[in-house]
Amino acid sequence: MSRLLTVVPRLCYKNGGERSGAMSKTAIIRARVEPELKEQAETIFQRLGVSTTQAIAMFYKQVILREGLPFDVAIPNATTRRTLDATDAGRDVVLCRDAEDMFKKLGI
Repeated sequence: MSRLLTVVPRLCYKNGGERSGAMSKTAIIRARVEPELKEQAETIFQRLGVSTTQAIAMFYKQVILREGLPFDVAIPNATTRRTLDATDAGRDVVLCRDAEDMFKKLGI
């Protein structure tokens, strides 16, 4: 028989004091995004079992923990840019039926 273990984190402040009760959620964030981007992201949030609000809160918490964005942000170098442009234009693209076909074409 398996047991369900529930872990409840304690909220603490920098001064060492504990906070009782839940945090008040009164701040509002407004952002304009493309409807398709929003729909695709919210579909993934649903699959993960989190709301958009929870996903945004997780993002903010990761920004705080990492003291920056929780992912790399980089401008592609010239070689990467040319490769992306060629792929977008349908040039230098090798199509494979499946993983086995890909490995064969790679000589692996």
